Amino acid sequence: MVNPAISISLKQDVRRPSVWRRARFSLIRAKWPLVAIAILLVVTFCAAFGPLISPKDPNRQNLVLRLAPPFQVEGANPEFPLGTDGLGRDILSRLIYGARVSLLVGLTAVVIGGMLGTSLGVVAGYFGGRVDDIIMRIADVQLAFPFILLTIMVLVVLGPGIPNLVLVLGIGQWVTYARIARGQTISQREKEYVEAARSMGANHWRIMFRSILPNVLAPLIIISSFNVASVILSEASLSFLGLGVPPTVPTWGGMLAESRDQLLAGKWWLAVFPGIAIMMTVLAINILGDWLRDFLDPRLRGAGF
Repeated sequence: MVNPAISISLKQDVRRPSVWRRARFSLIRAKWPLVAIAILLVVTFCAAFGPLISPKDPNRQNLVLRLAPPFQVEGANPEFPLGTDGLGRDILSRLIYGARVSLLVGLTAVVIGGMLGTSLGVVAGYFGGRVDDIIMRIADVQLAFPFILLTIMVLVVLGPGIPNLVLVLGIGQWVTYARIARGQTISQREKEYVEAARSMGANHWRIMFRSILPNVLAPLIIISSFNVASVILSEASLSFLGLGVPPTVPTWGGMLAESRDQLLAGKWWLAVFPGIAIMMTVLAINILGDWLRDFLDPRLRGAGF
């Protein structure tokens, strides 16, 4: 007869670790996601405490020092380590302040579009039939319009501003998530674990969002990480047209849009520094999204995730 104490001990040894313990182990094992988290923490810190750490007012103009080069380049001014733009504004300060709006617009729009599109896609794929036809036809109608033209039309009606910009860009993202979530749900809805959940009396909503959704998240997370870059650049395009963020609000995309007239004159720093900021942020989000895809995939949990 097995000793009860030994039996309890064996059960504790084979018990699966908690989600947080698995996440910590996976992060340490993968290494690169830790670097990505560090980059995102720095960007988030700049976004949260921009007024406290910014060396200068990002909108203060000084035409005497306009287009001052950065670092130790000939003609550089030590007060402006990253140089100044065409109006003499400090690029470093504008980069710090720009993190706030760029992250707010990029991440919030992706979250809105991802949640809306994923929910509708899972519902369409699970129920099929008329529900699927209605949701997918709405998606087809939206795809029939060029995205930038549709966005301009809506913003002309609603007016420029950050809330309207986030709402429009978020709604414009949902079709991609809905189509992928629908396809993944169709492939999952007849599998054994779904049938087991039905036999145990689970309702449709519990099956969709507790059983199927975790198994279709992997590709959606990767897409959302890539979409952050496209949303930031869409914000730049709309701001350049005067329909997005006002010109007085510094954003990384807006800085890129303002720099294009000066690039042919050799003023490379106007585009390089905001471009690096966007690249590093997007790269960090992509690396973290790649890790989350592997971590959330049930098929990979036995391989160290």
